[in-house]
Amino acid sequence: MKVSIVTISFNQAEFLERAMRSVLTQDYPDVEYIVVDPGSTDGSRALITAQGSRIKAILEKDNGPADGLNKGFAAATGEIFGYINADDALLPGAIRQAVAAFKQHPEADIVSAHSYVVDQDARILRRGYSDHFGLKSRAHGAATLLQQSTFFRRQAFLDVGGFNTDNHTCWDGELMVDMALAGKRFHVENCFWSIFTLHPGGISGSGRLIELYRQDEYRLFRKILGRDRRPLDALPDAVYRARRLASHPMRTLSQLYHRLAGERGRIEL
Repeated sequence: MKVSIVTISFNQAEFLERAMRSVLTQDYPDVEYIVVDPGSTDGSRALITAQGSRIKAILEKDNGPADGLNKGFAAATGEIFGYINADDALLPGAIRQAVAAFKQHPEADIVSAHSYVVDQDARILRRGYSDHFGLKSRAHGAATLLQQSTFFRRQAFLDVGGFNTDNHTCWDGELMVDMALAGKRFHVENCFWSIFTLHPGGISGSGRLIELYRQDEYRLFRKILGRDRRPLDALPDAVYRARRLASHPMRTLSQLYHRLAGERGRIEL
């Protein structure tokens, strides 16, 4: 299986070289790597072009991250797709393990695993876990897939028309919702395939798009359930979240322990 990985890059030169290295040094032999940059001014483009023919570079303006990803995957030729942001990275062996998961679960259209959440110095803050994906669980805030550790079949991506370019906060989550609505099947591997970086310059770390994110989440609720949220939805929210915690007791205890005691260590790539 040929695997195509896309990285979207915009003024994150501090992390970009690590992201590219994490893909280019994977031990899987058939990887196509595409990096999309709409106009960085911090030296990122020099880092990209320095890779020469090892990557496909798309250096043109776009209408935001979702549009950039669509451009990247339009140039992709692999059977399996995956993507990481410029400030994230794949762990060694991630692509090989993802391909093995697709072969072991041929019915799956999307395969996900877990991710370490790190700070800008790659120190581990906590562990992030992907959940078994269900539409009602997703609507009620109890189903998350770690984008950095998620891979999907090319045909599944094409069948839903790619990313919604009007979504500027949770385009990754909407893609999964669209795939689920289209009847695509999900599988989660109990291992870690990536790191996700929290830092002041990122969307998640800065909190600068909180209100827009809330609006996008309300829209996804309507897309899934066909209605607006109501005050009484707080009850099923709590039920679905409690069910998620109860279904993975050891994971829940591990998360609680690491939040209280703190993770130790630093990811070296």
